[in-house]
Amino acid sequence: MKSMQTAQPVAAMLEERVPDLVAATAQTLPEQANALARARNFAEPLIANEVLDTGENTLAHADAVAAILRAVGGSEAMQAASYLVHACVHLNKPQEVIAKAFGANFAALAVETTQLMRVQRLSRGAETSAHLVDDPLVQTENVRKMLLAFSRDLRVVMLRLASRLQTLRYCAASKTPVSPGLAHESLQVFAPLANRLGIWQIKWEMEDLSFRFTEPDTYKQVARLLDEKRVEREANMEHLRASLEAELVGQGIKAIVQGRPKHIYSIVKKMRGKSLGFDQLFDIRALRVIVPSVPDCYAALGWVHSRFVPMAEEFDDYIAKPKGNGYQSLHTVVQQMVDGVACLPIEIQIRTQAMHDHAEHGVAAHWAYKEAGTKGYAGVSASGEYDAKIAVLRQLLAWERDLSGAAPHSADLLGDRIYVLTPDAAVVELPAGATAVDFAYSVHTNLGHRCRGAKVDGVQVPLNTPLQNGQTVEITAAKEGGPSRDWLNPDLGYLVSHRARAKARAWFNAAALHTTVARGREAVEKLLQREGKTATKLDDLAARLGFKSADDLFEVVGKDEFSLRTIENLLRPPEPVLAPDDYLLLKKARTPESSPKGGVLVVGVESLMTQLAKCCKPAPPDAILGFITRGKGVSIHRADCSNFREMSVRNGERVIEVEWGSGKKEGASVYPVDVSVQAADRQGLLRDISEVFTKEKMNVIGVQTQSVKGTAWMTFTVEVADAARLTKVLGIVSDVAGVRSARRR
Repeated sequence: MKSMQTAQPVAAMLEERVPDLVAATAQTLPEQANALARARNFAEPLIANEVLDTGENTLAHADAVAAILRAVGGSEAMQAASYLVHACVHLNKPQEVIAKAFGANFAALAVETTQLMRVQRLSRGAETSAHLVDDPLVQTENVRKMLLAFSRDLRVVMLRLASRLQTLRYCAASKTPVSPGLAHESLQVFAPLANRLGIWQIKWEMEDLSFRFTEPDTYKQVARLLDEKRVEREANMEHLRASLEAELVGQGIKAIVQGRPKHIYSIVKKMRGKSLGFDQLFDIRALRVIVPSVPDCYAALGWVHSRFVPMAEEFDDYIAKPKGNGYQSLHTVVQQMVDGVACLPIEIQIRTQAMHDHAEHGVAAHWAYKEAGTKGYAGVSASGEYDAKIAVLRQLLAWERDLSGAAPHSADLLGDRIYVLTPDAAVVELPAGATAVDFAYSVHTNLGHRCRGAKVDGVQVPLNTPLQNGQTVEITAAKEGGPSRDWLNPDLGYLVSHRARAKARAWFNAAALHTTVARGREAVEKLLQREGKTATKLDDLAARLGFKSADDLFEVVGKDEFSLRTIENLLRPPEPVLAPDDYLLLKKARTPESSPKGGVLVVGVESLMTQLAKCCKPAPPDAILGFITRGKGVSIHRADCSNFREMSVRNGERVIEVEWGSGKKEGASVYPVDVSVQAADRQGLLRDISEVFTKEKMNVIGVQTQSVKGTAWMTFTVEVADAARLTKVLGIVSDVAGVRSARRR
């Protein structure tokens, strides 16, 4: 209780300016009759004999937290909540039990605060694991964000600040060692947060206590230099403050004087930040005078200089010449004479209320210039998304105080991100609404691909379940495999993160590319086998065709974007350039007996050697055209053959008109034709299709089959005398059970 007694005078000093956070939370808990006494009686049987990790009795801790909240202006309902928070961990169904006894509002506050305490404890433990956290500063920033992201209405933050301050007070009083993680978190997270939210007394005391544990030798050294105990310094400053305010009022100047001795951590920070010795600090004791107008500022300055001994070299007029950020104030350093002896210097700042508000809440806000490294101090930069959100939140709290209404719901400001934990207590940042699949992809891309199940806080949940702040997520993964296509369906809600969605889509694109490359490789290797060039190096072949690698060649071949004819022409030796006389040799007449029965006639020429092209395998009554080859007569192509179109564009002069001839006996000539069949694979499929060709008296001279994932691809080479009849036969093949398509290639 001693600590509370010393806190009371300071609280009285700040009575004129209620902390923003206190004002914001004043109306957030419903007032209940005897709420404080009821809450203590409710919690006492549960926590009276319990101890915290520090060794402090839990009930005594809750009593002290309630006292701290009372000292900074917290309502009775807020003080009552401190007992319910600590009772929460000892209840089987805390949400239901507390809601029944005190209402849903108190229950939500207790559960959320307990959850935050657990997360922070786990995060501090995780900081020591190098494989989880590469940089402790990153983990610290995550904790900072969680402190606000978990706080739906800032009540949680207020309770945590008070609880942490009491923990430090207890450890200091009982000389109990404090873990480095807890002291670091208090100094780097909790104290700056209290500063930003306007609870200055908690901020100052927490900094000094944390610094005492992190650097005990330096703390003791500075304390000895101060030459006075803290309580004595505070009492002396309060006496000086009160007398100065009374004397200014007596001079007709309506002034409000605020003051405090500079705390130890602030002294050390300034000495280190500006490379100053202790004897060079003139603001260890400081007073702030707030007056109604600018003339009053100078009137107060004149009286202060007449009342004390001014140090001329330490005077700055920032009213006449404001700082670059707009800051305005009069700064002077004076010495008080006691028995003719000059005492330690006192810094006095004189400003109007408007100047004060600008310095506290405008672009020159105290926390901004104190923490910004560009201002000559080492520390956290006041830039970035996190600080921007804090700045907005501070303004909302100021409006709340002015309007004396309920606090706006802060979830809209801070709810765009959530923070969940791995089983090893590493913090993972995700967008709001993210699922376990988003979490898996955030941890590792391969884990996302292989994700098959998830446990949230030990309970198995569907993969599209939205995660909440503070939950622990454990992923069940297969040894191999890939994502489900359902994950890319936005209506099913498996993926919220754009980054995770892109990773899943990239996997499917890579899988499709692999299939295409495999198909292209097969086609090229078959061509090499047919041409007797199996010894050809594939990478060399790709380079000769202008591709960086063999896979690039296979890809375009698999997509049917590159003709195999080009590869075929490259593999064959160059043909000699024909002279005009060579073309005449091609037109050498042949005896009619040498002409094939039912063959092809060249228009305008009695007879030429002809051959049917293997690429399109024409048969009557297909529309056909001829192409004069070098040394192999006339090659006969279907008019719609893609290879023929390419050759005719390059060598149009070698195109010749041809037509089907009639043999001596009808039906004596037959032609090989390729038929492509796609069907659902089953036993007996090949037999049933072959029977159709047999019944239709079509001779099958070749069959190629391939089955992949239940789908069969078949290529039949059949001999036909009339391609028109083939259309009827393909219709019958299409009626075979399981056949999806049957067409001529």
